[in-house]
Amino acid sequence: MSVAITCHNTAFGTAGQIEPAQLVEIAAQGYKSVINNRPDGEAGPSQPKNADIAAKAESLGLHYAFLPVAPGSMTPAEVQEMNRLLKTMPGPILAFCRSGARSTNLYHLALQLG
Repeated sequence: MSVAITCHNTAFGTAGQIEPAQLVEIAAQGYKSVINNRPDGEAGPSQPKNADIAAKAESLGLHYAFLPVAPGSMTPAEVQEMNRLLKTMPGPILAFCRSGARSTNLYHLALQLG
């Protein structure tokens, strides 16, 4: 199953929930880093676990960060951490959550910090 990625610019894209196997395609598209913004268990037991996604990312040489953000309750600390990740992780970066909207909002708020 192909990954539907919204490219915000050449350095950053977002997607809905990904499966560990889809990281092969993500890496092939040139992404160097992945940020998971979805808390484990948000969708119940069918949701891929962060540890499984992280292990697959590492096996492919991708940089990976887990920054879980609860829907509708983004904190200033989470925005600051996203800003730090955007500045320190190799690009291009793909962030994902359930639909991509949370990651997009977090990205735009992080950019406002400069």
